[in-house]
Amino acid sequence: MIAVIVIIVVVIAIALGLAGIYNGLVKRRNQVSNSWSQIDVQLKRRHDLIPNLVEAVKGYMEFEKTTLTQVINARAAAVSAAPQGPQAQAQAENMLTGALRQLFAVVENYPDLKANQNVMSLQEELTSTENKISFARQFYNDSVMTYNVKIQQFPSNLVAGMFNFSERQFFQAEETDKEVPKVDLKS
Repeated sequence: MIAVIVIIVVVIAIALGLAGIYNGLVKRRNQVSNSWSQIDVQLKRRHDLIPNLVEAVKGYMEFEKTTLTQVINARAAAVSAAPQGPQAQAQAENMLTGALRQLFAVVENYPDLKANQNVMSLQEELTSTENKISFARQFYNDSVMTYNVKIQQFPSNLVAGMFNFSERQFFQAEETDKEVPKVDLKS
């Protein structure tokens, strides 16, 4: 009789342990999904601001139509990349970032445009949104790392394998964002 009770207690302890591991994996998977939606919110905000910026600068930049076209095409590619996952989204967003940088560089050549309050406000909004995207991307990547480590560690890797928990991709920044700027104090 005591052996049966011991076996029942051990089985219940194992079941509770497995349930705890499973629930922990579900929690981390949902945290990854939530953090991705935070990135998505900021990216949509960015995508919504870009047409307003293009309209605001269009009249001033008659000779810079290729730059505006690149921004519009990069935005369209970024919007359509959303369902393809973090890797495709990151690549499209990196192209959009490059196009926006080029647009802002061109804006610097137009004094009237630089002085336009609407353009300045939109630039400020986009810069603020870029910062929010950066923070959201960092939180997402931290969540992905925690989740991926958890599904690889023993014994949670056994539960992860049984219930098809799979690794998630990081949201990678473009290589130029990773370069350290050079400072020349001799000049």
